[in-house]
Amino acid sequence: MITTVSAYVGIGANLGNPEHTVRRAILALQDLTDTRVSASSSLFVSAPIDATGSDFVNAVARIDTGLAAEILLLELQKIELAFGRERPFRNAPRTLDLDLLLYGQTQIQTRSLEVPHPRMTDRAFVLRPLLELDAAIHIPGKGQAQDFLASVQDQRIQVIDRAPALVLLID
Repeated sequence: MITTVSAYVGIGANLGNPEHTVRRAILALQDLTDTRVSASSSLFVSAPIDATGSDFVNAVARIDTGLAAEILLLELQKIELAFGRERPFRNAPRTLDLDLLLYGQTQIQTRSLEVPHPRMTDRAFVLRPLLELDAAIHIPGKGQAQDFLASVQDQRIQVIDRAPALVLLID
């Protein structure tokens, strides 16, 4: 029996057809080895923060995974590349962005990975979908996610689809 950890992945896109991309990315998470998507948030549209380009479509997925955090990060980066992610400059518009937000209650700080994600409490496009999945979620080393909502209330974000983003695509 594989021991699993509940992790949360932030998903965003603002190039191409971002709504379609976010839904497909959640399905791609389901295909990861020893991983199951246990929940996904509604889809949200938000203005770019510290970034350029069009509005983003965002969601958060909760996964149960047997992958170690560093391996999970590498797998998320592979998915980004498969969706055409390029990194020409910091915060460039993107076809897909996958961020490992939380990995159980573990705090991780390595050269390549910081968990909890260092800017998650500063972003409404992370907090709103995260809290939709778990209104009482605790961010290790920081506190209750709910406590950070007031500080991001001026960031433009709205629900565009209340159906869970995991709903299968029908083309």
